[in-house]
Amino acid sequence: MLTLLHLLSAVALLVWGTHIVRTGIMRVYGANLRSVLSRSVEKKPLAFCAGIGVTALVQSSNATTMLVTSFVAQDLVALTPALVIVLGADVGTALMARVLTFDLSWLSPLLIFIGVIFFLSRKQSRAGQLGRVGIGLGLILQALELIVAAVTPITQASGVQVIFASLTGDIMLDALIGAMFAVISYSSLAAVLLTATLTSTGVISFDVALCLVIGANLGSGLLAMINNSAANAAARRVALGSLLFKLVGSLIVLPFVHILANLMHKLPLPESELVIYFHVFYNLIRCLAMVPFAGPMARFCRRVISEAPELDARMKPKHLDPTAIDTPALGLSNAARETLRMGDLLEQMLETWSKVMHGEPRQEKELRKLADDVDVLYTAIKLYMAQMQKEDLAEIESRRWAEIIEMSLNLEQAADILERMGSEVADKSLAARRAFSPDGLTELDNLLQQLTSNLKLSLSVFFSADVSSARRLRRNKHRFRIMNRRFSHAHVDRLHQQNVQSIETSSLHLGLLGDMKRLNSLFCAVAYSVLEQQDDDDERDEY
Repeated sequence: MLTLLHLLSAVALLVWGTHIVRTGIMRVYGANLRSVLSRSVEKKPLAFCAGIGVTALVQSSNATTMLVTSFVAQDLVALTPALVIVLGADVGTALMARVLTFDLSWLSPLLIFIGVIFFLSRKQSRAGQLGRVGIGLGLILQALELIVAAVTPITQASGVQVIFASLTGDIMLDALIGAMFAVISYSSLAAVLLTATLTSTGVISFDVALCLVIGANLGSGLLAMINNSAANAAARRVALGSLLFKLVGSLIVLPFVHILANLMHKLPLPESELVIYFHVFYNLIRCLAMVPFAGPMARFCRRVISEAPELDARMKPKHLDPTAIDTPALGLSNAARETLRMGDLLEQMLETWSKVMHGEPRQEKELRKLADDVDVLYTAIKLYMAQMQKEDLAEIESRRWAEIIEMSLNLEQAADILERMGSEVADKSLAARRAFSPDGLTELDNLLQQLTSNLKLSLSVFFSADVSSARRLRRNKHRFRIMNRRFSHAHVDRLHQQNVQSIETSSLHLGLLGDMKRLNSLFCAVAYSVLEQQDDDDERDEY
């Protein structure tokens, strides 16, 4: 039992090491890797090579597939080149399996030692993240050694030999078990390396090992389908195409496994290395042969998975790509773009509130709907940002993280205030048939116009962090406060003049002035964070 636990922990360590390498590479080079993928879609050879290169860096074809499906889901990459990139990713992960089976036992402690030093001393820098990659590579190599050490005593157990003895002859059963290995370990790379280790220790025969390798490749396709089961139709088409390519390849090769095993036995190499070479050349030949069929496969996937009609009319986030979380610069950029969508909704709410104020009570429902949409986006942004490891962010990224959280929160609070303002106008003015005085209505319109202008400028400052625009926004805030105070005094003067309309709507009018003042403060808060950062930079320059 303890030996089995050691084996499972070694496999888990292998998967964890792969994860660490992937996240480290994505945090350092994620933006560049995405640029490479997005620029390589024009020609199939470039797309194929891009898939190989990116997968070799991130140590996982699943990670590359997730990147590609996110592009397809956002209509940034067409389906045909996406399938070609995924085929290249399968070759990339096979090549990494060959590299990781070399005798690199001396390298594992060195990578872990140097990686820990860099990661702990310069955690938020590029060198610190490269140290993280070194730790992951060291753990992968260490895990392979542990797997070999754990499997050796297992081979001596008669019960285990009986279990694996059943994996002889039935090629479909062996392939399905290989697929199950890949799904459980969440990595076809781990499943293939484990199969090579079992072969070297004599636990399974060479024929069974080849079937397990073919099944492990099929399992990676199943993983892609599972990962994208909740995605939109475009993303699911990529996963389906990848799975079908793997299925076709396995169905073609499986009937000839025994023949291939006999031919490969004539090569002067250990069986464990032959398993790895089979994995490499099987994927290379299969993927090269499938590249010309990427177009027909794309058309077939479109027919099988059609666009579902949009039944839910509620607002949904568009830019919060979950695969970008490992790349903080891209993740923060996506969150900022979604925050700008919140700003667009606030602008629509200001226009809708103006219609309510001018006697259109039906617009109150639209105002509530827009407020609900803002809340949906705010919740999505908040949960998206919470997935980022803030302690791993660089200083500038950490500051941007805080700015996005603060800006989205301010916009969400502004939406709540506008929703309440619309309800109060509808209840206390329109329903009670009490109209604002002409002068009072003009003053509210002027404030609303200035408020809309400040909102647009604040979104610009939030996006660009321009210091001159931030100073102009700060001046506009003080101008608005002066205007608001002057209009408050003007309203009191109308009360002294016994203006009936002003008397009837006095509490509502003054309440709206106070609410608009709060809205202005929420919109203009971003100016102060930009100016404070500029002051901090100036102080550093002085020192």
